[in-house]
Amino acid sequence: MTDTQNTPGDKLNPDAALDRAAEAAKNTADKNVPDFGDLPIPADTANLRLGPNLHDGLLALLPLIGVWRGQGQAAHPGEEEFTFGQQLVFAHDGENRISFESRTWRMGEDGEPLDTPGRRETGFWRINDADEIELIITHSDGMVEILYGKPLSERAWELESASTMVTATGPAALGPGKRLYGLMPNNDLGWVDERMIDGEMVPWQSAQLHRVVG
Repeated sequence: MTDTQNTPGDKLNPDAALDRAAEAAKNTADKNVPDFGDLPIPADTANLRLGPNLHDGLLALLPLIGVWRGQGQAAHPGEEEFTFGQQLVFAHDGENRISFESRTWRMGEDGEPLDTPGRRETGFWRINDADEIELIITHSDGMVEILYGKPLSERAWELESASTMVTATGPAALGPGKRLYGLMPNNDLGWVDERMIDGEMVPWQSAQLHRVVG
């Protein structure tokens, strides 16, 4: 899995965190997800400075909003461990929900991206007044999953599978899982996914991503 010196949610001097965020924003503050501009409703935004205001009910998830890119490691059943690139989008349209999209691609042994699209995920994050998180994910390889969780801090969120449904051609060996998302002291977004495989909870994939929008 991704080898980093920091764990998502690690404590950090608030002033240092603000300084790093401000420095990063010099290159990301004016960027946003593409907008066709011809729908009669607010467009999705991954930039809190642009588009509709974030719904008050989503404040506990506010730090996630943005477009994140980086690399990770995966150890899928029946495959050797491999490196992948990832783009992760958390966007909103002013309503009490966050849209979620993950796209991945294989990386070569020399660290260069391959023209080989990988797994995709799409779904929605929701959170109620008791800070109970609901995450609904559709996986491109034939699985639909519902996870529940809660914020561990203002910078970290943990979720566990409550229900999974696999299609006839989906990953039958892949069981329920647990995910941890968190901002590291350098303000990168780290995440870890563990899965129940052959009756044992094992590392499945993880990544460390930097903000490119927001």
